[in-house]
Amino acid sequence: MTRHLFLRATLAVLLSLGAGSLSLAPACGNELEPSDATIALGDVKGGRFLFKTAQPGRYRPAPTLKTDVRIAVTGLIARATVTQEFTNPSLDKDAWAEGIYVFPLPETAAVDHLRMTVGERIIEGQIKERAEAKKIYEQAKQEGKRTSLVEQERPNIFTTSVANIAPGDRITVEIEYQETIRYDQGAFSLRVPLVVGPRYIPGTPIVFEDQPLGTGWSPDTDRVPDAARITPPVAHPSNGPINPVSLTIDLAPGFPLSAVVSPSHDILTVTEPDGRRSITLRADTAPADRDFVLSWAPAAGHAPTVSVFREQQGDDHYALLMAMPPVGENRATAVGPREVIFVIDTSGSMAGASIEQARAALLLALTRLTAKDRFNVMQFNSVTHVLFSQAQPVTAQTLRKAVHYVEQLRANGGTEILPALKMALKGSAPATHLRQVVFLTDGQVGNEDELFALIRSQLGESRLFTIGIGSAPNSHFMRKAAEFGRGTFTRIGAASDVKDRMDAMFRKLERPALTGIRLEGLADQSDMFPARIPDLYEGEPVVVAIKSRTLPSTVTIRGTAGTSEWTTVIPLATQDARAGISVFWARQKIAALMDGQRYGQDEAATRQAVLDVALAHHLVSKYTSLVAVDVTPVRPMPQQLQTHAMKTNLPDGQDYQAIFGLPKTATSAPLHLMTGLALLALAGLLFGYRKQIA
Repeated sequence: MTRHLFLRATLAVLLSLGAGSLSLAPACGNELEPSDATIALGDVKGGRFLFKTAQPGRYRPAPTLKTDVRIAVTGLIARATVTQEFTNPSLDKDAWAEGIYVFPLPETAAVDHLRMTVGERIIEGQIKERAEAKKIYEQAKQEGKRTSLVEQERPNIFTTSVANIAPGDRITVEIEYQETIRYDQGAFSLRVPLVVGPRYIPGTPIVFEDQPLGTGWSPDTDRVPDAARITPPVAHPSNGPINPVSLTIDLAPGFPLSAVVSPSHDILTVTEPDGRRSITLRADTAPADRDFVLSWAPAAGHAPTVSVFREQQGDDHYALLMAMPPVGENRATAVGPREVIFVIDTSGSMAGASIEQARAALLLALTRLTAKDRFNVMQFNSVTHVLFSQAQPVTAQTLRKAVHYVEQLRANGGTEILPALKMALKGSAPATHLRQVVFLTDGQVGNEDELFALIRSQLGESRLFTIGIGSAPNSHFMRKAAEFGRGTFTRIGAASDVKDRMDAMFRKLERPALTGIRLEGLADQSDMFPARIPDLYEGEPVVVAIKSRTLPSTVTIRGTAGTSEWTTVIPLATQDARAGISVFWARQKIAALMDGQRYGQDEAATRQAVLDVALAHHLVSKYTSLVAVDVTPVRPMPQQLQTHAMKTNLPDGQDYQAIFGLPKTATSAPLHLMTGLALLALAGLLFGYRKQIA
């Protein structure tokens, strides 16, 4: 019996090695026939990506990509243009290409414009229902027309497809989006995600016959049915960085500034005569391997307490308002006893700089506990480990044990968040204690909706605080998890950020929220988002988007801060008009509709409601896409089209081998070695087994 089990295990190893050797291969269509434009590996100079041809030892260069990002910030509104230039470097006249690029945008981005440029021709994209847009794209592709398609996979993951790129030609795709600037702890910040981190995909692989196959390194599964669409192939770091990005920001905050800094990149800042700041990367380009983050703080005495923007579209009026609650001495200084459950991600994606940041943050958090608190520490990767069987009082002995435990943490394995989240939320604190769950992770998972459902059903009286770790965390998951968990989200992008960001988190953990917030004075037919303003923590503003046929001259915001009532009156009638407020409102409404579906709202009703808003405001959503088609066919019909999944970088600081195992795109030697050893072991087993039964 043991021999049979071992034989089966060895066969499983062989199968896994075989599957693994293919898991990161570029997703290509039929291989092109050899031609004089192919090259040998010995001819390659520098880092290049190549695709096999039918001729042994000959390769053809893959399409390349570079990106330019330009952002104009006016007050609380950021308007961005992302230009993606796809180039087909092949000189083979038969090597027509299709490029498919999976890329990130901010999770709150409202994508509303697409332009495709070929030479002097500019083709404007049209918003269509997603299935219709896909059909238009596929038909144009088959007819040999240049065409592009932008689809939303997640609120923060999008796909650009570009078909019929001629050999030696380039096609430029411009995507425009809008988002609001985040304000927290006295500073404004803008984040531009530049890479989709490798997602952990749980579940059983499955083929869904009613949807097209994706081009990712992971197959679709029963728990992540679109896994192949959110797992772009990842270039091995040994080949050098790819996908260069240039970036320019025109910053017009509307008030004097004390500082403008980027904790993620080296920048150059030029102050214009009117006070605006022009910001670029210090280098011409940077690899797309981490989020770009910019923050700015108002000069002393110029911090806004109220900001209001208005816009009119037809008969409808829109308003965006931000109001700052009181802080510091006007608030109760601390809460009563707490039960804090710390949960730290030790999966393979956290290997390298991320686990160091997470350990440092958790050790700092432990030192802030007091003798009246209770606590526990959990870690998760492929399995969940718990330090204590139940939360313990804070004593020198329990704290010493926890510190030693955290110092020994290492990163490896899968990202099985679901069981860890279940365990963290299932407990209950004594009636005298406020229960807080603090989750430290990069959030690189594909089953977000499954996790959101768990939080909603099992949160109870707990509060969930998320801390995003690393250079490219999954901010959509982190922010929504905290929102559903009635907590807040903090991001730590580098080791140097740990103390400041954790101090800000502690101020929120240790001070009561502004609760019972309500807005008064709007007409009954007004449509406001969020419909119910959530609790807020110190340093967070009240932000509301409104649509109404008429706007009052003032509105009033009320809430409870500690034991005191808080009230502020906001004027609306005297504010200047500002473009883009209607787009922001529409994006918030779509997000609210999708949240309603997660709470059990009928999917068909949700889909129609989202379509109504997205089509009216020209927005990409789960159910709508942007498509652009050039009317003139360019690819001769006999010529085949080669499909290329554009590779992405591994996020800065992550360990390729910890995530994917043995390198599969750098060299086949380790794979061949392991396969050979496994075959020898299998041969020995078979020989011994035959000898035994002879």
